[in-house]
Amino acid sequence: MTASTDTAGSVTTVYKVNGMSCGHCEGAVSGEISELPGVASVKAVATTGEVTVVSATDLDDEAVRAAVDEAGFELAGRA
Repeated sequence: MTASTDTAGSVTTVYKVNGMSCGHCEGAVSGEISELPGVASVKAVATTGEVTVVSATDLDDEAVRAAVDEAGFELAGRA
């Protein structure tokens, strides 16, 4: 499980997402996750399947899973 607290009080978590293959995929996943409460930034990388999320607090994995599902992809878990 990867989650770290930054000095500014934010939490950075890296998730693995299956099925992303292009910039459009990255945008879809980033857009859905960024709508979750407390999310400050999202960076999805299709080539690695990693999505880095910076948020005010640790996010509920089921909320992240629902957002990724809404984008049409599968959350494999935390990296």
